[in-house]
Amino acid sequence: MTSNNDVPPFVKDKHIHFIIEQESNRSYEYWLSEHLRMNGLYWGITALITMKTLNNTTLPQQKVIEYVMSCWDSESGAFGAFPKHDAHILSTLSALQILKYYNYELHPLTTDQKQKIVKFIKSLQLPNGSFQGDSFGEIDTRFTYTAISALSLLDELTKEITNPATEFTLKCFNFDGGFGLVPGSESHAAQVFVCVGALAIMDELNQINNLKISNWLSERQVLPSGGFNGRPEKLPDVCYSWWVLASLSILGKKNWVNLEKLENFILTCQDLENGGISDRPDNQTDIYHTCFGIAGLSLIDFKKYDFDEIDPVYCMPTRIVKDFKKWKNK
Repeated sequence: MTSNNDVPPFVKDKHIHFIIEQESNRSYEYWLSEHLRMNGLYWGITALITMKTLNNTTLPQQKVIEYVMSCWDSESGAFGAFPKHDAHILSTLSALQILKYYNYELHPLTTDQKQKIVKFIKSLQLPNGSFQGDSFGEIDTRFTYTAISALSLLDELTKEITNPATEFTLKCFNFDGGFGLVPGSESHAAQVFVCVGALAIMDELNQINNLKISNWLSERQVLPSGGFNGRPEKLPDVCYSWWVLASLSILGKKNWVNLEKLENFILTCQDLENGGISDRPDNQTDIYHTCFGIAGLSLIDFKKYDFDEIDPVYCMPTRIVKDFKKWKNK
């Protein structure tokens, strides 16, 4: 068992360097991950803004916005992950979140572009309330959350969209207290987050069994490491520090797990020399686990690390979500 004396400090400056150096690492793996580039940019920016270090020195705002807009797919009317890539719901949400960090009104998107995004998202909803990720047909509760979150950021959520989406999401609830990617699929912590998060945005949390879901989530803590796994009998993984703890936070049950042990697990997954956070101690670091490890630490105790408090529903700083909601309600 790891004692508190063995837990390393949070190496903030090295994580900042790790994040801003991602673009210069043009390895073979870099080009293989083109389809994740917009998501990767969102992960990096979210980590920086959570650490209160997003500025023109770490990531120049104009270059970020230029990249986002270069991924606009004029044919579909939404965003791809990389220039000349087809639009996808995942990269579209990441693009909207990035633009929202810089401007609540989503400049430089025009009114016409915003309406095209809304049309694109609505076109992905099927009669049963589920959403496809793009026009090629894959269905997953991730896409329900992504679509609902994106429409919320655009202030375009309507009952016409949310009623069937809620019905589909509730059908993905399993007897064990988790949610799957489609009705009948195995329960998974990431699917629990997207379902609970979507229902929270749609103001439908009253329709779920809070205690049963919270029990399933709290059982994801793997002791003595303190980390969370995504399914029973699996190894702990830093990314579930977000998927599980955010879900418990939304449900008001964050105190149902050992937060100190979880914090220690995240800290032991840092690369103390080069920065970045990995899925488990001594594994290769990446921007995805770095983002969600930092987001997890914010959920645990943002004041301790002088972080921005992160909103568990949107995975964006709470102050931005609050200001956005004030702007939306004007």
